[in-house]
Amino acid sequence: MAVVVNLDAERAGREPDALERLASLVDADMARVNQIILKQMQSPVALIPELAGHIIAAGGKRLRPILTLAAARMCGYRGEHHQTLAACVEFIHTATLLHDDVVDDSALRRGEASANVLWGNKPSVLVGDFLFSRAFQLMVIPGSLRVLEILSSASAVIAEGEVLQLITSNDTATTELAYLEVIKGKTAALFSAACEVGAVIAERPKTDQEALSSYGLNLGIAFQLIDDALDYSAKQEALGKTVGDDFREGKITLPVILAFLRGGAEERTFWQRVMEAQEQRPEDLPEAIGLMSRHGALKDTVARAAHYGAMAKDALGIFKDSAEKRALTEVVDFCIQRGH
Repeated sequence: MAVVVNLDAERAGREPDALERLASLVDADMARVNQIILKQMQSPVALIPELAGHIIAAGGKRLRPILTLAAARMCGYRGEHHQTLAACVEFIHTATLLHDDVVDDSALRRGEASANVLWGNKPSVLVGDFLFSRAFQLMVIPGSLRVLEILSSASAVIAEGEVLQLITSNDTATTELAYLEVIKGKTAALFSAACEVGAVIAERPKTDQEALSSYGLNLGIAFQLIDDALDYSAKQEALGKTVGDDFREGKITLPVILAFLRGGAEERTFWQRVMEAQEQRPEDLPEAIGLMSRHGALKDTVARAAHYGAMAKDALGIFKDSAEKRALTEVVDFCIQRGH
């Protein structure tokens, strides 16, 4: 995957971005990860590799497994277990995507028809379960109880985050603190685990493990904050995504929370109608974006992302200088700059 990314940059006649530079450092490892993914998604039940292959082939940046590989390399690991764990992380992520699309009734995933649209909800949920099971088979291979604890705990926290989001959906009384708990669970927990296991298999001290866990957690929070801001941005269309998906689904994200709190009674009535009652008209999305702009909700969401990004970079301070450390630092800015 990483090789393809860099070739695309070359064909476009531009310098590779920070994520592409990070990916280039683990090219060989990522090639092996892709082999593991292809092998482990096979099954005599033909629908499983067909459906799993669809969402995996849809691509994405493979950021989470790249983080596992780079973290392990930065910690001096020279074995092969980081490749297995990177594949495990990607399977966990892919399983959650399949389940999320069913819960959200999403029609598109990365610009392509979602698996639940093509095959239906039941196959999507069951293949997601299969991928979770494969992930657990992979996470025991290194033989580390600590690795198993980190990744299995992250899987549970992700599920809790998704349930918490379901509870807060359509509720304009949701606080920023409650929202942060949602994104820590549904997004940041896997970022954190993906990074921390790199230090664990390298047998680095607890301080290093905790530093990488903190890096991943704060990067994951920043990443999701930017995603939530982008949902109301025209930049979404350039990324092959639909503007306003969260709005149509009634998801209470930080831009909505800030606009609701900063608006007057008439504006709050608007938010209650479109988010809680789900009574939406074609002109409501542009109105919502206008209110967010008026109250600085999108700008401040990006500013909060920058705050968590700074904490992510600070967490790397205890590691000695290396190409991996520099690339991991740069990728924080890359994630945040998506929102500008």
